[in-house]
Amino acid sequence: MSKQGSLSGIRVLDFSRVLAGPLCTMMLGDLGADVVKIESPQGDDTRAWGPPWAGNASDKMSAYFLSVNRNKRSLVLDLKTTHGVKLARQLAAEADVLVENFKAGQMARFGLEYERLRVENPRLVYASITGFGQSGPYRDRPGYDYVIQAMSGLMSITGEPDGSPMKIGVALSDVIAGLNACIAILAALRHAESTGQGQYIDIALLDTQLAALVNVASNTLVSGADSQRYGNQHPNIVPYQTFAASDGEFVVAVGNDRQFSALCEIIEQPAWRDDPSFATNPARVANRKLLVAALQAIFSKKPQQYWVEALLSAGIPAGPIQTVQQALTSQHAYDRDLRWKANIAGDLVIDLLGSPLRLSEVPPMLRYPPPGLGEHSSLVLREWLNTSDSEIEDYRRTGAIGTR
Repeated sequence: MSKQGSLSGIRVLDFSRVLAGPLCTMMLGDLGADVVKIESPQGDDTRAWGPPWAGNASDKMSAYFLSVNRNKRSLVLDLKTTHGVKLARQLAAEADVLVENFKAGQMARFGLEYERLRVENPRLVYASITGFGQSGPYRDRPGYDYVIQAMSGLMSITGEPDGSPMKIGVALSDVIAGLNACIAILAALRHAESTGQGQYIDIALLDTQLAALVNVASNTLVSGADSQRYGNQHPNIVPYQTFAASDGEFVVAVGNDRQFSALCEIIEQPAWRDDPSFATNPARVANRKLLVAALQAIFSKKPQQYWVEALLSAGIPAGPIQTVQQALTSQHAYDRDLRWKANIAGDLVIDLLGSPLRLSEVPPMLRYPPPGLGEHSSLVLREWLNTSDSEIEDYRRTGAIGTR
């Protein structure tokens, strides 16, 4: 197993903040890329998005910032200064990848747009992540995840059928946009490696979330009818939902007729296997209310653990509804290395959520904990640009770089 990541030697200049961009660049860093996080003198917005906090006083970091900023080094550049922009251009000339998630057109106002930077660095892969993309009538709108969940239709299909539209509990549009940006960057790096030619990548949260509706969007396209809310049920599969046992709720996910036949044995209703109202999935969808009510009456008579164990023993997907704490402290999470120890603020040891990627030869690993603001300003300039100590002091005096 190599100690070098698969992206070792790749230099990433990260101008992104908050979630989608930082998640993308963290994944690149987990895979071995040298990621330099460019921050304003005020720092990434999420540094202040607490509580909860890790650490104390000036060394404290928000849990939000910690979640997507490991394996990066922080360089403070003031892009409102001439020298700050000059340094940014010099760094871009040495980078393989640049990621930014300002509003459309902001990088051009800094003088850091792709068309300008590609002249000095033709191999540069330049990824922009915005709410609505670089074209279209919405391009100039700010695009936070909550707005995207609303406009994409995601909220309209989330929640109880007779309730209000509901956002989901994590900024999923941001998360998937970050994943899509990472995939596109890896493809563009492969192209640059073989041709020497970089390219511009335009990732939009709205595009991402519409694509992430997958079968729900396909249902609408094929049927011409708008998708509905089903709460904890599934629009195309029955039974595929939560049920209340005598002591708590659990999930049953019957994905085919064989599994339904096995379910019938467990609940001692063998006649249902051949009942034309239930024998096939289309029939079960048509008779959803009747079947669900009958199943609920049965499941309510015994405890959750009994049903989950019985279903799993028959090969039927099932599981208890756990809290986040329960999921993170499960033996499975520990065995799968989903918690990484990191040192921040000196000797403070904290847990970070580990990478879900599993590569046998070059697995993701923790090389740098989430950085303090401007923690690596001098070091990065020395390594990337061979900047002298006296030049670094000059940049500090002009306010172009941070204090460290």
